[in-house]
Amino acid sequence: QVQLVESGGGLVQPGGSLRLSCAASGSIFNINAMGWYRQAPGKQRELVATITSGGSTNYSDSVKGRFTISLENGKSTVHLQMNSLKPEDTAVYYCNAAVRRFYGGRYNDYWGQGTQVTVSS
Repeated sequence: QVQLVESGGGLVQPGGSLRLSCAASGSIFNINAMGWYRQAPGKQRELVATITSGGSTNYSDSVKGRFTISLENGKSTVHLQMNSLKPEDTAVYYCNAAVRRFYGGRYNDYWGQGTQVTVSS
């Protein structure tokens, strides 16, 4: 099985910063892409940012210019640097990875357990 473990969430004041991290482990042949999604109470889960193994990135309009997604060397850990945080960023943030588990296999999506980010004064 594949496990994704997030860390770095917490409580921060508006305008502050947090850095989320997600480490993938388990039966991984290779990872095509990793990303971050978030879900606020009563709302649908939404895309925040994604990054491919080749380094291509995509951001939602609401976080462009404030958040930066990156991969560590080796491409099994993804980070989300969140700056200029707003109360509207408050949500549970989930890590996602598109993983090929064995040679010749298909890519499947795996999810972390989520980490709470609360932006409040």
